[in-house]
Amino acid sequence: MIVRGVVAGVAGTVVMTAFQKFVEMPLTKRGESYAPANFAEKVTPVHPETPEARRRLNYITHFALGGMWGAAYGIAASQGLRGQKAVNAVFASVFPGDVLVNAALGLYHPTKWSGQDWAIDLVDKYVQAQGTGVIFDRLLDPAR
Repeated sequence: MIVRGVVAGVAGTVVMTAFQKFVEMPLTKRGESYAPANFAEKVTPVHPETPEARRRLNYITHFALGGMWGAAYGIAASQGLRGQKAVNAVFASVFPGDVLVNAALGLYHPTKWSGQDWAIDLVDKYVQAQGTGVIFDRLLDPAR
């Protein structure tokens, strides 16, 4: 179930990325985020030397982190949790950890975020969680 969760998480990240590029970013006028690349550069010895390489690192990390969110969904599903309850439980478990880890690394400063910053982070990641759940439950493990 965890492997299927990872696949669903990567697919859910595709959903989130499309939502960001075609809905959220045009509405908020925000530019592309390099938070995933910042995270990777902080916790690994990888430090790209060109803007193109940094953008690749950003996308690789973005999808890897989405796969980890999906693994959490797979674990929840293996314990019998499905659908909206699973999405909400995983989101409520993983989102605070995401914010806390990034804050501990000095990458996020949530006490300085505006209401819009919070809304963007919450909505974008909740879209990812919803996409992961739908893909897992309907396509990757529909028999349950």
